[in-house]
Amino acid sequence: MRRRFSFELRASNLGLWALGLGIGLWVLALLVAPIALDSSHRAVSSCAAAVYAAGSTVCHQRPERSFHIAGHKMPVCARCTGLYVSAAAAVPLAVLLAAPLTARRARLILLVAALPTALTWGLEYAGVMPFSNAARALAALPLGFAAAWLVVTQCRIERSNA
Repeated sequence: MRRRFSFELRASNLGLWALGLGIGLWVLALLVAPIALDSSHRAVSSCAAAVYAAGSTVCHQRPERSFHIAGHKMPVCARCTGLYVSAAAAVPLAVLLAAPLTARRARLILLVAALPTALTWGLEYAGVMPFSNAARALAALPLGFAAAWLVVTQCRIERSNA
C-alpha cells in the first residue's frame, strides 16, 4: 500500500506553519542583526540591539564561540546557531511528512540526535579537545532538527487526539 502525502496548507496545520515561520524569522534576525548594528537608522540599529538582548536570555554569547558577520559577533553562539538553523529546516518538513512515533522511539531519536552536541560539549568542558565554531554548529544540527521534528509530531498527535 502506498502512502499518499497531502502538501496543502490546512487550517489545522496553521499553528505549526506559524511556528516554522517564527523560527525562520528568528534565524533571519540572527543573521541580519550583526549587519544592522551599524545602521544609521536608529530604528534598525535598535531592532538589532533587541535581537542581541533576546539572544542573551538563551545563550552565553561568548565572542570566541560565535560566528562573526560584518565584524560583529552573532547574537547567539555557533552551537545555538546550529540548533536554530536546523530547527527552522525541520518544522516545514515535519508538518508535511511526520508520522506519529511511540514515546520510546521519540526519546531514542532525541538521545541519538543529542550525542554529537553532548560529545563536543563534554570534550571541551573536560579540556580534552577544542572544537571550531563550525564543528560546534554542525554537531548541534541533529539535535535542533530532531527537537523541532518531535515538537511538531507531538503537536499533531495531540490535535488528532482532541
